[in-house]
Amino acid sequence: MSRILGIDPGSRITGFGIIDVYKQKSLYVTCGCIRTHATTLPLRLQEIYNGVVTLIKEYQPTELAIEQVFMHRNVASALILGQARGVAMVAGVQQGLTIYEYAPNQIKKAVVGQGHAEKTQVQQMVKVLLNLSSLPSADAADALAVAICHAHFG
Repeated sequence: MSRILGIDPGSRITGFGIIDVYKQKSLYVTCGCIRTHATTLPLRLQEIYNGVVTLIKEYQPTELAIEQVFMHRNVASALILGQARGVAMVAGVQQGLTIYEYAPNQIKKAVVGQGHAEKTQVQQMVKVLLNLSSLPSADAADALAVAICHAHFG
């Protein structure tokens, strides 16, 4: 059995989702969001790092899967997103995890069946695939989708 921590990075809200994979079946463990409250980017990045380390220590995942940065129209936003992604990856590496990266279109295709799916479609399919009683938040659903993608391709 493997335990996968999926991360949907963001500088203000970083989604996380944890699943167990046993005999090619994905089982829900937990999901949620690391919400930053600091006013400066360096302090928000520290909050993300600390949040990911806390998750790893509490849930003991064996692998970390993370969404790759896609190019926004706003280059500054893409750079900030890349920094949030970087600190999450460093947190994983420092805790001994192997990091796996997936493109947004690859994640959506693995979960929904098409690479240009809407967020609501991802939420619905994550709910169905993991047999959840309610829809996870968009950021948490995206993180669970990353974990599910890794379970299929990793």
